[in-house]
Amino acid sequence: MRIDKFLNSVNITKRRSVAQDMLANGVVEINGVVVKPSKNVEVGSVITINYLKEPKKYEVLQIPTTKSTPKSLQHEYIKEIS
Repeated sequence: MRIDKFLNSVNITKRRSVAQDMLANGVVEINGVVVKPSKNVEVGSVITINYLKEPKKYEVLQIPTTKSTPKSLQHEYIKEIS
């Protein structure tokens, strides 16, 4: 699954356009490498989002099969590392 779709479907971003904007500005990294919106996410990857205050890291536990997932099930797809 593409990183921009993944960020939206697991409720890290509210809209896919927000995820695409973050990716275009180099704020999102996968395993320490700044990526483009078309980069695929794999189970076990570490996604880092460099927010202004502090970066947040998430480990990918599972790839969703649907376009959106309930926020209550977010813990099944990602785990916040630090």
